[in-house]
Amino acid sequence: MIGRATTQKATTRYEGKSGRLWRALAAALALFALTLSLIAPDPASADGGPKAGNDFAGGGGAPGGGAAPLALGVMEAAPDALRVRLKDLVEFDGVRGNDLVGYGLVVGLNGTGDGLRNAPFTEDALTNLLERLGVNITGEQFRPNNVAAVLVTGVLPPFARAGSQIDVTVSAIGDADSLQGGTLIMTPLNAADGEIYAVAQGSVLAGGVVAQGAAETVTQGVPTAGVIPNGARVEREIAFAFDALRTLRLALREPDFTTAARISARINEAAGRPIARMMDAGTVQLDLPRAGMAPAQLMSALENLEVAPARRARVVVDQRSGTIVLGDDVRVSRVAISQGNLTLRIRETPIVSQPNPFAPRGAETIVVPRTDAAIQEDPGTPLAVVGNEVTLSQLVEGLNALGVTPRDLMEILKTVKAAGALHAEFIVQ
Repeated sequence: MIGRATTQKATTRYEGKSGRLWRALAAALALFALTLSLIAPDPASADGGPKAGNDFAGGGGAPGGGAAPLALGVMEAAPDALRVRLKDLVEFDGVRGNDLVGYGLVVGLNGTGDGLRNAPFTEDALTNLLERLGVNITGEQFRPNNVAAVLVTGVLPPFARAGSQIDVTVSAIGDADSLQGGTLIMTPLNAADGEIYAVAQGSVLAGGVVAQGAAETVTQGVPTAGVIPNGARVEREIAFAFDALRTLRLALREPDFTTAARISARINEAAGRPIARMMDAGTVQLDLPRAGMAPAQLMSALENLEVAPARRARVVVDQRSGTIVLGDDVRVSRVAISQGNLTLRIRETPIVSQPNPFAPRGAETIVVPRTDAAIQEDPGTPLAVVGNEVTLSQLVEGLNALGVTPRDLMEILKTVKAAGALHAEFIVQ
């Protein structure tokens, strides 16, 4: 009895020591794991991947150790940005006009036609026309001055049907003085494929006036060119199955990645499904079957959507007229500007030296040159400092306060651009 109690007490003491040992070992292992988690580098950071709190999505690498995809959104336009209809920003692929051209004759001029000696092609065309009408003038002296050879041009609009009418422009190609009051004889109009698509005829409305007298001639406008409203009738249609299209591309008139992305996002938002995809800076492709409606109905719904286009900052200078156009996004870095005027004046006042009355024979009259040259430097514009990131309105106000003329402003802008302080595309026409 005594021995059994002793053995049980010893066993209980051994088990208590063993439990404390295991608990101490578990605590040590937990402390070791916590230490490793604190000092070990983040796997995503070690691989160069994004960390939590960054602008990129995913937090860690992509499955398989690849880079995580970017989650960048479309740059939204400012609330007060100008919004333009989609039909004014893009061209629908395949929906365009086709140029037409033809050669014809304008008759009924009041003596202002071609001189047939200087324009023999007019005489040949008139002879061929009369022969087709059954009039034989071979060998006859036929030189009228009321006929002019012209080129007739027009544009066949998309979806034009046979019987519809289009406007045409008539331009003289000979030495006619005016087309005022003339009538264009039936002229076929050809496209680039050589086929006839329309026929033009009618009275010419010239855009100028000529008045002449015995010693002077006055001309206003261009009397050798005119138009015929609805002067051509469509005779052949262009085959184009718009309703059978599966995809349609929108071509931006001014390619820009931001504008293309905004157009794609706006179309998808209006359609309620992803039917538009940006292909590049100048192309947005539409998946027409996914839209769930006919292509024509879809275009009528999309072309009036308003999008804020992103424009490049530009400064356009016309040297001939002195016109300067600055975009609203033009920015100028901090720069100092000073402009001066240098004027050079040269005046010639020659003096005639004649021989005296009793000068020896052979004396001649000579001209003695006399030149008066002067250089004048005006004070010009004092040195002015333009602040950092100046806006367009601030730039204009500052230059106007300095009294800068448009001609001087051209030179200032060109010099500022050369200095690298003008952050815009500089276009000189």
